[in-house]
Amino acid sequence: MYLNKNNANSKNAFVTIVGRANAGKSSLLNALVGEKIAAVSDKPQTTRTKITGVLTKGETQFVFMDTPGMHKAKNKLSEHMLNAVNESVAGVDLIILMADCTKKISENERELVKGFKTGKTKVILVLNKIDLLENKEDLIAVIAEYSKLFDFIDIVPVSVLEKDGLDIIMEDLEKNAVEGPHYFPDDKFTDQPEKAIMAEIIREKALNNLNDEVPHGIAVTIEQLNERENRNGEAILDVTATIYCERESHKGILIGKGGSMLRKIGQEARADLEDFFQIKVNLQCWVKVKEGWRNREGMIKNFGLE
Repeated sequence: MYLNKNNANSKNAFVTIVGRANAGKSSLLNALVGEKIAAVSDKPQTTRTKITGVLTKGETQFVFMDTPGMHKAKNKLSEHMLNAVNESVAGVDLIILMADCTKKISENERELVKGFKTGKTKVILVLNKIDLLENKEDLIAVIAEYSKLFDFIDIVPVSVLEKDGLDIIMEDLEKNAVEGPHYFPDDKFTDQPEKAIMAEIIREKALNNLNDEVPHGIAVTIEQLNERENRNGEAILDVTATIYCERESHKGILIGKGGSMLRKIGQEARADLEDFFQIKVNLQCWVKVKEGWRNREGMIKNFGLE
């Protein structure tokens, strides 16, 4: 493991972001790190595993862990997702509870907060989507309700979409950082391997383009990855990806009439891949059916979702 022992003044903060589905956890992670490393979609349970983002500012390195949204487990994949949440709140310096200020407190959130009371980890409440509130009185009421649940070290109303209030979050994190080494190189922004980032980008485009009944049952794997030069000496990254779904009917939806849907997903993903990796990308996507894979431990492991 990388360990920077050279700077006696260095500090670090390990931060877990937890909360209900669609509260904006992945969007916050991407915004704080300054890179898009987590898939963002309005579909529930977009994030399936712990995704680590790294931000180094001056002497302090912040290590963020995005987690799946809290929900009731319906299959083995859901169980793994909830385990990821529980594991991620152990042994960190800070927890960010991400909440949607336009919604009432959910039972899942109440259960999550109960768990905070048994530990000693400091918790910051981040109330997202303030841009959607019609008046300040609504926000005051939401703050009052959450304040009854737990003694948060700070309550920060934000709009991640408009990047409003993010500086206050960073100030809170800086204040609570601890003396210690940097565990990642200062120019690194994630621990995710290239293939995992690519799969997330492709899955995000599928989520945003598909009907509601399809997204929960898809997974993406990168089968081949190869860099080459074309005749003009320009570098090209050849990427072959497989999108797995659970039903033959879903395969038809994924492919679309005359391949239109798969082509659209591929075009949008390719644009993001080129922007992220700063190289021309040749992306080929295929669709396969693996019935009931979300209840098959072997498949969950193969997809890197355990």
